This record gives sequence, structure tokens and C-alpha cells, in this order.
Amino acid sequence: MAKRSSGKLRAPDYTLLIIIFSLLLIGVIMVYSSSAIWAEYKLNDPFFYAKRQLLFAFVGLFVMFFMMNVPYQKWRDYSNIILIVCYVLLIAVLIPGIGMVRGGARSWIGVGAFSVQPAEFMKFGLIIFMAKVLSERQKYITSFKQGFLPSLLLVFVPFGLIMLQPDLGTGVVLVGTCFVMIYIAGAKISHFAGLGLLGLVGFAGLIISAPYRIDRIRAFLNPWEDPLGDGFQIIQSLYAIGPGGLMGMGLGQSLQKFFYLPEPQTDFIFSILAEELGFIGGAFVILLFFLLMWRGIRIALHAPDLFGSLLALGIVGMLVIQVFINISVVIGLIPVTGITLPFISYGGSSLTLTLLSVGVLLNISRYAKI
Repeated sequence: MAKRSSGKLRAPDYTLLIIIFSLLLIGVIMVYSSSAIWAEYKLNDPFFYAKRQLLFAFVGLFVMFFMMNVPYQKWRDYSNIILIVCYVLLIAVLIPGIGMVRGGARSWIGVGAFSVQPAEFMKFGLIIFMAKVLSERQKYITSFKQGFLPSLLLVFVPFGLIMLQPDLGTGVVLVGTCFVMIYIAGAKISHFAGLGLLGLVGFAGLIISAPYRIDRIRAFLNPWEDPLGDGFQIIQSLYAIGPGGLMGMGLGQSLQKFFYLPEPQTDFIFSILAEELGFIGGAFVILLFFLLMWRGIRIALHAPDLFGSLLALGIVGMLVIQVFINISVVIGLIPVTGITLPFISYGGSSLTLTLLSVGVLLNISRYAKI
């Protein structure tokens, strides 16, 4: 059994808090700027998405400050229950009549006027459980049968359920985050090398099994082959980023949000940000994410126990992978996947769970020996 931390409780990492508030503020402003035209046309209320994002932000901040004061060791005690609840939600969303279909994926469960995305809960729940298992069984992690293989099973069962929705983007974030944790826990590179070969075969199978994924690959390689179909979204994204130049067209002055770029307040919000605020604005946001990663890794390195270190690294890894995928999609480096930009994109489940996660990270910082 892992030894509990008895470190002295300190003030949270104020630098990390400032970074989070900065990203949230930029997010609310950009959600309004990118969605006002759509919201006024579709809902007769230009502030519709902005008001809801502000509500999500306040709820998320309340949760974040609450979690910041809950000793992170308690998550280890309840990790089994949390994971079971996440599995129940993940299975429930697949049941017709319970799960809601959006964008071709059954990924949502309606709760009154709002909806939740169980896969978001699973990302957080699995990070906690993996941190517990890896910290308690670290001595076995170099063994393929006793450590590495059981860890993989913990990852690929929820990944399989998420792929039944299907939601490849969220599944990739979940797998990538857990792999980071397994590697940091001490797994052998040779095991990952062998897994990589199997992963390529499996990834190819996932692409071949769904024709729309093949279409996305084609659109990625040459979006102008089908400019009004599969290539439309990435072309419109590039048309937004290009004119932004160095300084941008000015806040609120985007042209692509006028019904060219679909749902600009969600996955492709960085396109509108780059168009309005230019290279400097986009680089500033990326810098904030780099600073968040730096503070998170610093907290993990100085955490008082292995569970805290792995939990912190899991949270940071989840955010960094999601940021990398989102921005890479927006600028055309990888094929389109439905991944939001943390703190910036519109979305209740994503924003609330992200703030809950950083609340746990902030609590770890209160015990970190910095």
C-alpha cells in the first residue's frame, strides 16, 4: 500500500491560477466573438453561447476551488467507485433513448436543458485509477505480464467503449494520457516499441472500418479535392488563419464566422482567434499553454508521493495532448478530429471537467515541496 503524504499544506500555485484565469477570460471573449452571428441568426440571441459559457466557467471555477481544498489523497480512496460510475455512464450513453446523437456520434446524455459527455468523465476517472494502480504496483511495471499488459487492459477497455460511440479524438487523448503515465512510472521502451507496431495495425483497422475516416484522411492530404465536402472545414479554417497575419484583423472583425466556418465556437475556435488576433494572439495563447505545462510538470516533480506525481502528470498530459491535437487540426497538420481546445472552446462538460482537473492539480501544488 502506497504511503500517504503528510506534507504541510501551503498556498496553491498562484502562477498556475493566473494562467487558468487568463485562458478562461480569452475563452469567454472568443466564444462571444466567434458565435454572436450564428447565435443571432439561429437563436435570435447573439449572447446565447457566451452566456452559457460564462455560466459553465462560474460552475467550473466553483468546482475548481472546491477541489483545490480537497486533499488529493482522497481521490485514491474513491478511485474504484469513480471508475465504476464512469463505466456506467459510458455504457448508458450507448443505449438508444439515453444517449444523444450529435455529429454522427452517440456521445451525450441529456440532463434537462444541458447535456453531459461521459467520455470526459472517463478521462478524469481513468487518470485517477491509473495513478493509484501504477503507484502501488510500480515494482511490476518493467514486467510485461505483471505490469505492462495489465496496465494496457485498463486503458483499452474504456477506449473500446468510446470507439463504439464513435469518438476517435477523445479515445486518442485518453490512450495518449495513460501511455504517458505508464512510461513515467517506469515501463520499458521496448514494450512500447512492440505496442507501437500493433497500434499502427489497429489504427489502420479503425480507419478502414469507418469510411468517413478514410474521407477525412483524403481531405487532410488534399482538401481542395472536395472543397465543398470533406475538405470544406479545413479550407475555411486556413482561410481564417491566413488573413490574420501578424496583428490580426481586430477583435470581432472575423469574416469566416459569417457562416463560412461551421460551428466556429467549438473545435475551430482557434481559427477565429488567429484571424482576429493574428500570429501574436495565437502565439500568446500557445505560450499560456506552455506555461501551464511547465507549472504542472514542476508540481508533479515536487509532489510528496508517487501517486501525486502520476496524478499531476496525468492531468497535465491530458491537457497538453488535447491542445496539441486541436491546434494541429486547425492549422492542417493532422486530419480533422472532434477535439475541443481546453478553456477556450465552447462546451459545458469539457470546461467543467477541465477546471475540476486543474483544481486537483492546484491541490497537489499545496503539498508540493517547492
